[in-house]
Amino acid sequence: MSASTAPSAVPSSAPSCAPASASGAWDAVPPVLAEVVRSGFVEGRHRGSLVVLAADGSVECALGDVSAPVFPRSSNKPMQAAGVLRAGLDLAGERLALAAASHSGEVFHRDLVHKMLGEHGLTPAQLQCPPDLPLDPEEKETYLAAGSVRDRVVMNCSGKHTAMLAACALRDWPLESYLDAEHPLQRIVRTVVEEAAGEPVAAVGTDGCGAPLAAISLTGLARAYRAFVLAAPGTPERRVADAMRAHPEYVAGTRRPDTWLMREVPGALSKMGAEAVQAVALPDGRALAFKIDDGGTRTLGPVLARALTLMGLDAPVLERIGHAPLLGGGRQVGEIRAAF
Repeated sequence: MSASTAPSAVPSSAPSCAPASASGAWDAVPPVLAEVVRSGFVEGRHRGSLVVLAADGSVECALGDVSAPVFPRSSNKPMQAAGVLRAGLDLAGERLALAAASHSGEVFHRDLVHKMLGEHGLTPAQLQCPPDLPLDPEEKETYLAAGSVRDRVVMNCSGKHTAMLAACALRDWPLESYLDAEHPLQRIVRTVVEEAAGEPVAAVGTDGCGAPLAAISLTGLARAYRAFVLAAPGTPERRVADAMRAHPEYVAGTRRPDTWLMREVPGALSKMGAEAVQAVALPDGRALAFKIDDGGTRTLGPVLARALTLMGLDAPVLERIGHAPLLGGGRQVGEIRAAF
């Protein structure tokens, strides 16, 4: 990209991440969190809401409405993994990380799902997540080139579903209805979500994988991640956080920002969710959560990198996470950039 068309890192008109007002008031139109810049021209904007918590858990800054409920999608997975531990399932290490994963469908992910199913006397046919292709684009090309087809084990939520089935088998709970919102396991998960978020679940829907999906506010989501990193050692919440941070490649994949952040920033807990949701907690209790209203996941990296920079994090990995080039004719002619 030539110097004449290269956009600045942050637009001069960008809103600052200002402290939330005492009244909690916010503008009716959500703020622009990211811009799409092509050849120096802003061709698109993504609006959303973002909250940052200070180390003491107070709201340090907020953009948009951070008290309204949202579906965190897969950002709820740490709470779901803690739920299976509370149900009595003994998981640790890579297996526990995979239980909280939106994995890329790489070979090592698929192999461990198969192994876990066998360890608990289960089969892939009992998984109720839909058959799918690898989430990672490079892995998808390799997978299809080998003549493979959509499979439940390949689906990015298969680790979570395997752990849920295993917990139900352990407790002699019905396996066929493990995704019912009123199933004993799912009631435990809902309790974990409410306790960690510090607020009641506002609504229950169905996630893309078929599992119950609890709606909470972005502030509640950030509080939940903060609660997990600050939980006492040995508790289900801390065990999940520790497993995710020790084995981030099982939470995401070898080419994913969550992996990069947890690998390169000691103590960070990070998990994205579909429809452009992201939550992160740092080991000192600082945390953030945001959602892009239109679900544009291409904005996740730039917005996350900018938010962490505003929180005072200074790490080389932020440049890698925030890099979101736009191509024209096979070369970079622009970028997606944070707008706050």
